[in-house]
Amino acid sequence: MTSKIEKPAAGISIPFFGARKMARALSQEVIDLRSQLEKAEQHREVAVQKLRELGALPILEIETRIIDAKRKAAAEITEMKAARAKMQADISEAGDQLDAVRKNVVATEDLALLQEAGVYAYRHPLTDVVAYEAELASIDAQIKAMTRKDGGAVLATTNWTVNGSLPEGRAMVRDFSKLMLRAFNAEADTLVRGLKPYKLQGALDRMRKVSDTIEKLGKTMDIRISQPYFSLRARELELTADYLQKQAEQKEVERLERERLKEERKAQMEIEREKARLEKERQHYSNALNALVAKGDEAGAARMRDQLADVDRAIADVDYRAANIRAGYVYLISNIGSFGERMIKVGMTRRLDPLDRVKELGDASVPFNFDVHALFFSKDAVGIESAMHERLAGVRVNLVNRRREFFRATPIEAKAHLAELAGELLQFQEVPEALEYRQGLGLPDITQRQPAE
Repeated sequence: MTSKIEKPAAGISIPFFGARKMARALSQEVIDLRSQLEKAEQHREVAVQKLRELGALPILEIETRIIDAKRKAAAEITEMKAARAKMQADISEAGDQLDAVRKNVVATEDLALLQEAGVYAYRHPLTDVVAYEAELASIDAQIKAMTRKDGGAVLATTNWTVNGSLPEGRAMVRDFSKLMLRAFNAEADTLVRGLKPYKLQGALDRMRKVSDTIEKLGKTMDIRISQPYFSLRARELELTADYLQKQAEQKEVERLERERLKEERKAQMEIEREKARLEKERQHYSNALNALVAKGDEAGAARMRDQLADVDRAIADVDYRAANIRAGYVYLISNIGSFGERMIKVGMTRRLDPLDRVKELGDASVPFNFDVHALFFSKDAVGIESAMHERLAGVRVNLVNRRREFFRATPIEAKAHLAELAGELLQFQEVPEALEYRQGLGLPDITQRQPAE
């Protein structure tokens, strides 16, 4: 069998690469054809208007002009009909070509994919990141084994001849097979390196298109990517997407745990500092009491004993806070300048001064400070916080990460739940102060000022 080049079958040839560019060109051609058709219709209207204007001329001249106009109009109408028929045929043909091109386009736009993305569903669910790493290592070993000589990654004809020589024909087929396999592997490696979990289906579709294109280009020698090898690389993509998702989830869990431990350390350090301060204060009061008793000042000693009792109660409270990890402050805050009027955050803190935690939340990551609507101490702040989150679950903002404690509700809507769970609220601020935000509304917009010339 000798090598020869056959002419491609007649018809529209749509290359896979550059399909988007062709789609845009065909769309513009359709628009141009429609524009020409509209101009032809306008010329016809002008001709009809001229016929109407002839009523003001002498009858003989009118008849002559009418005959000429009718003849000319008939010729123009015939020409326009022919042009219209041709345009419609061109539009239909361009539309068919555009549809064919669109079928070859794989959607890869991040925005479109993100809008369609829901909660990620694992293709091959494993326990942790280490399990995915082991599975990917096994896949990599199988890929290397199949890409070796006669490994079965690529298939081709075995009876090809060059200049009547079967060995030369096999050598040429082998070289072309290597080239096709390298092209496929390069595309697959690129897809793996740039993969995002929500882009998985688009990556699989693109890899299938590359495999189909290689099969078309290698049709003469029957060169194609084998189905087992394609399935192996597809599984690699799926496992990589699962691995990246699991890795992101574990990182988020670790980050939240670090944040929780950091908050606990801050609370513990505050408790220790407060206890040390109270112990020192108690020692001062105790020394003063001993001095007053020695002087025989009973009235002063009685007052000092009352103050000493207050310090002992404060120490007992601090000891209770240190021992009971469920005790703390529940807070209800909002930030209308950053998130709007229908957005609240419900959380808890074990800090001795809960406002320190609220101030930290309003750091440089948001443009305005948070406003406090409710803040109260509870022996079971953890339970109240969890119950509030349960009641507001239907308006939770982030449905994936449950540690994000934001809800689409107004403070007054959350107040009823707080009152049922915590009892009568001693203080509740319904309208947020939002001082900086409200002051900013009355200032001129500096972005609209023109620079001085």
